[in-house]
Amino acid sequence: MTPSHFAFSAAFTLGLSGLALHRHHLLSALLCLEGMMLSLFVALSLWTLQLDSTNFSTAPLILLAFSACEASAGLGLLVATARTHGTDHLQSLNLLQC
Repeated sequence: MTPSHFAFSAAFTLGLSGLALHRHHLLSALLCLEGMMLSLFVALSLWTLQLDSTNFSTAPLILLAFSACEASAGLGLLVATARTHGTDHLQSLNLLQC
């Protein structure tokens, strides 16, 4: 495993472990998701550069566009949650309430 592959695997694993273990605030969960998407974007970009193929050259841009849409939807949910519940603690959210 090359050092760049190890770095991207470690960054993705750290984001995943942060998402799984530190779920106190909604903002921290969104930041962990963004870190995971950023590591996937960089890994996919380097993979397309190593292949020297134009067939996969749009894949990193599509992933980046989906990541931006995910970030905007997450921030919208964060603002809506903060307005309705007064906090972004995930423990205060009850999915069974209407």
